[in-house]
Amino acid sequence: MALSELLGHPFKDADLLTRALTHRSAGSQHNERLEFLGDAIVNFLVAEKLFATWPSADEGALTRMRAELVRESSLAGIARGLSLGDRLLMGPGEVRSGGFRRESILSDALEALIGAIYLDAGMYTCRQVVMPLFEPLIARLDPKGDIGKDAKTRLQEWLQARQRSLPVYTLISESGEEHARTFHVTCRLDDGVAADGSGKSRRQAETRAAEAVLAQLRT
Repeated sequence: MALSELLGHPFKDADLLTRALTHRSAGSQHNERLEFLGDAIVNFLVAEKLFATWPSADEGALTRMRAELVRESSLAGIARGLSLGDRLLMGPGEVRSGGFRRESILSDALEALIGAIYLDAGMYTCRQVVMPLFEPLIARLDPKGDIGKDAKTRLQEWLQARQRSLPVYTLISESGEEHARTFHVTCRLDDGVAADGSGKSRRQAETRAAEAVLAQLRT
């Protein structure tokens, strides 16, 4: 299905859509300026929606929920739902390295797309097209929960509440080419509970390892 059909928005200016889907590796007419604009727009639209949905939530809760919705992995998930990776125009090097699957590239492309919709049709239409994409994520939010706290923070708080030692993160290995490294990390607790995690940065790998440890603790 064409992207315009998925979105329910036929572009008046087809060049805007093409630009939004063009990675910098494909040439000078790429999507980074649209990404800059889209980043600001999606933050505003999400903040507006949260403000209206939870009239009793304080600033801290609203800020955490917004951070959860606009973080890289959330935006990349929406991008995957639209099959943006398959629609991106990329240079041969990025295609070979799997750039169309990379969360940073997917999230940037979604923001560029949102910027393009805004320029093509204005804020009202942009809101109507974009916010339904976030509805499933918004439905899972709990302003009183651990929204916005990553797994490393949640694990640390769980341990501190029980007066236990903090986890130890150990880098096991790195793999891949220099521009597309993958880090492998182990997270270990003082009682021997441990789990591994991998990611495109050491921080991401540690976060995934912490999430795996939390899953063990919950069971």
